[in-house]
Amino acid sequence: MLNLVLAFAASLILPHVGILVSLLPLDTALPASPSSSHSPGDPLATPRTTTGAMSSSIRLAAPLVFPAASRHTATVIFVHGLGDSGAGWADAVLQWQARHRLDEIKFVLPNAPVIPITMLVQNRGFQMPGWFDIKSLGPTTNPLELRPQDEDTPGVLQSRAYLYSLIQDEISAGIPADRIVLGGFSQGGAMSIFAGLTAPFKIAGIVGLSSWLLLNKTFKEHVPEGDVNKATPILMGHGDRDPLVGYELAQASEKALKNMGYNVTMKTYR
Repeated sequence: MLNLVLAFAASLILPHVGILVSLLPLDTALPASPSSSHSPGDPLATPRTTTGAMSSSIRLAAPLVFPAASRHTATVIFVHGLGDSGAGWADAVLQWQARHRLDEIKFVLPNAPVIPITMLVQNRGFQMPGWFDIKSLGPTTNPLELRPQDEDTPGVLQSRAYLYSLIQDEISAGIPADRIVLGGFSQGGAMSIFAGLTAPFKIAGIVGLSSWLLLNKTFKEHVPEGDVNKATPILMGHGDRDPLVGYELAQASEKALKNMGYNVTMKTYR
């Protein structure tokens, strides 16, 4: 299996996407997929109302979709962080496509719903794009053990269902699940780790940048029978001075994942 090896420059956002696709076995031949009439630099985005994946009262903007420049053989779904949108990562995708190094990759950049975020302005109805509510980021000492009371379990599970619907769209279009990478930044990275490891289908890889393990106390209850992503590569990347998602939280998450037998690699940026 030949993996794409890409350089990482910590000061740029672009290399994060390189790390993401480095998990894909790009030498695996696949049947040709129907080509899109849109150019790689012309993302598709149509408003979408969810049905079942999230609350029926929540209307989501459709993901930004960057079709593959050549024969579509793999897909990267990259999930943005709190207060951001899929468009926040569009420039990184466009730069990769301009280099023609990932022409076979389709990029899907989903958009979170606008929801109340408790930790920002408590009891004032403040809303912003988010995959789940955050009541607090918790202390840095033994953070995973002290977080459960602050976690928005329904929001996490609703967002997981939505991400699964995006993966299922790719599968229905002819891309096997094991040719799909799920990754994200901050909240999006936390969602990617949780959704990827608890998925009922094996995916190619998982990336969590500046992220953490969600629902630690009940995590095993959400893992499907067979634990199909036990060996799936997980890449966590974190700055040791992250002011929002503490480095200690990432370290505790890595330790918890390794203790459960998952294939996780942690990269620290100083």
